[in-house]
Amino acid sequence: MLLPLTNAPRDYAWGSTTLIAALEGRPEAAGPEAEVWYGDHPSDPSEIADGSGLTLDRWIARSGAEHGVTQPLPYLLKLLAANQVLSIQVHPSKSQAEEAFAREAQLPADAPRNYADDNHKPEMIVALSERFEALSGLRELGATRRLLESLGDAAAPLRARLSDEAGLANAIGWLLSGEAADDVVAIEAALADAQSVEFAAELATARRLSQWYPGDPGVAVALLMNYVVLHRGESIFLRAGMLHAYVSGLGVELMAASDNVLRGGLTPKRIDVDELLRILDPTPGPVPLILPVAADRGARGVEAFPADVPDFALLRARVAPGADAEVHLRGPLIVLATAGAVTVQGSHGVLDLVPGGAAFVTPDEGSIRLSGEGEAFLAQPGTIG
Repeated sequence: MLLPLTNAPRDYAWGSTTLIAALEGRPEAAGPEAEVWYGDHPSDPSEIADGSGLTLDRWIARSGAEHGVTQPLPYLLKLLAANQVLSIQVHPSKSQAEEAFAREAQLPADAPRNYADDNHKPEMIVALSERFEALSGLRELGATRRLLESLGDAAAPLRARLSDEAGLANAIGWLLSGEAADDVVAIEAALADAQSVEFAAELATARRLSQWYPGDPGVAVALLMNYVVLHRGESIFLRAGMLHAYVSGLGVELMAASDNVLRGGLTPKRIDVDELLRILDPTPGPVPLILPVAADRGARGVEAFPADVPDFALLRARVAPGADAEVHLRGPLIVLATAGAVTVQGSHGVLDLVPGGAAFVTPDEGSIRLSGEGEAFLAQPGTIG
């Protein structure tokens, strides 16, 4: 079965008034549009755009079993549009989430909690804009020391803590604990005159972060992270324990269906430093870009973005007249059009999609054919690599 999906953009303050609107061919929005969710996540399930008034989670509960959908989707697909930086954050592994969720279940009802569920949250972002900025992972220590030298004496206390990976984690804890508040202010002041040919982009980004979040320790934490620029069609995969933050741009994001987030700065929200450090992977090093590769057998005209996780697989199909694409389903699938006009045809129906339009495809379809002239991203369960 093919079901048309729709959803309203979420209006987080860091969103853009233009990026999603331009993709969908609309005028600039009156307020920020940060994310559009495609899936059955209970926090914001997609609506079935057939006049029934059902959301996707309700449709699955009511009719999914007869079409091969016997449980909630293991993934969540999003359009993400950042006009300014998201909070620095990290996600737990599956075992960490299970242990912590069970532990927090024993707390009093009014106690603060970090875990909304017992699932991990690996995620992948693919750039749709020509430029997508991100902070991802922790930079190699020698390079970070060179960057901090450009800040002079203001960064000396931070540099002194960067002896090894353990020192790197301890430095992040020190910055976020509040003990380093004066040092953070000094680092921000030093950013104004800091110069470095090697790290010009990193320093310029830190200045922007300081303008958005003056006095926030996340400005200093960001100086320890890899600054990455993705171009359209490039991707990064963010594993459990990897510190990250998106800075600007439009992308397609796919993640495991979880709300578990530990924050590490650039936010007014609560930061649990001890729990963040417990799940943080302090291993420094560059984060490799992921480029699409030819998909596995049975997916003619389709490319895959490899990610070794069971929760999701992300595909991209680019179609043109006379060059259709075919996909064999591994489970329930969502198609999201991102350019041109794409027709999705299954054995039980046909849907025409324009950018921002999406369709849910049940496993009993077996396969679908995409035609027209445009681009679409497809999310489904399973490992593709």
